[in-house]
Amino acid sequence: MEPLGWLDITARIAQHLLPVWVALVITFALSLRFKRRLGLYGKLFDSTVGMIGFAIVMFWVFTAIFADLIVTHNPLVQVSQMRNAVPGSPLPDPQGGYEYFLLGGDALARDVFSRAVVGAREVLRIAPFAAMISFMIGITLGLPAGYFGGRLDTGLTFLANLVLAFPVILLFFLLVAPEIQATAIPRVMAGILFVVPVIFVTVLLNARFFTQPGKRNLYVGLVLLIGLWAYSGLAFSADPLGVWGMSPNLLNVFVAVVFVNAPTVFRIVRGITLDIKTRDYVAAAQTRGEGPWYIMLWEILPNARGPLIVDFCLRIGYTTILLGTLGFFGLGVTPESPDWGSTINSGRRLLTVYPHPALVPALSLMSLVLGLNLLADGLREESLRD
Repeated sequence: MEPLGWLDITARIAQHLLPVWVALVITFALSLRFKRRLGLYGKLFDSTVGMIGFAIVMFWVFTAIFADLIVTHNPLVQVSQMRNAVPGSPLPDPQGGYEYFLLGGDALARDVFSRAVVGAREVLRIAPFAAMISFMIGITLGLPAGYFGGRLDTGLTFLANLVLAFPVILLFFLLVAPEIQATAIPRVMAGILFVVPVIFVTVLLNARFFTQPGKRNLYVGLVLLIGLWAYSGLAFSADPLGVWGMSPNLLNVFVAVVFVNAPTVFRIVRGITLDIKTRDYVAAAQTRGEGPWYIMLWEILPNARGPLIVDFCLRIGYTTILLGTLGFFGLGVTPESPDWGSTINSGRRLLTVYPHPALVPALSLMSLVLGLNLLADGLREESLRD
């Protein structure tokens, strides 16, 4: 059997991605239909650049969600005769027919297409959530630093500058180095960093419903119950029900990403707070007798959402690149991991002879980061019109 041509390969890949196309069509149809009711998200669909970026990002999100339906082979299993196989290579199956490796095999005879698909899940289960926790930490520290000023501002700014003084890649290497992983440092850092989102949401709801004790107690109680339950499992692997958990390698990478990103978010939030706290509506809230945390979280923060949403999208892109860099150097991930960085690293050794094992994940990584950047540009464009 001859290998498939590129036209046949493209058609078969498109066929395997059918769940993604259906999900994209439904998402765009509903979003366009109700865009006037969806705030800034709806306004995104008035921007061509924003829609293109959103489509690319959601393509990879749905690919990660439906990865089990899309893959053609187990991404970790080696298949005889498929070592460095070219794209479209046929392989006899037990039924007497042929199956095809759509994007070929790598140096260890694993399916490149399936590894690229599952690699999207590996990236997207870390980058958005790590960026979200980084933002919660940055907001929790940046708001009081900018609002109160004084020694609190000086001390927190000094700590942020201290972290930012290190080169990012070097700091990453230090945090995920095997010598550090063998100590209790990652768990201690996780215990400190992961408790901040619980504190943030608790203070947010307490400030909003302070004058309604019934709602406040209910919402805060639920947050503490679920938050501390998740915190015990994620930070210390102490969830008795086994619902929340994180492998040591994943925890190290997660902690490194959060620790590196949080100081930058802190600087952004602090700068925005210094500007907004002088506005008339903040003075009006102070005159009404509102507490400082209510003013910070429900007067200043909502009016800073435009720049923060844009930076959040960009930060996911930066985090994706950093995760790819870590995987490329074999740090923080298991050697057989299908994440894009590890796959690029394993394929680069034969790049001039068999480029497809490295080229496919490299293009995947590039497209996701491009989509996030275009999405951020669209959000910035629309937020400036508010």
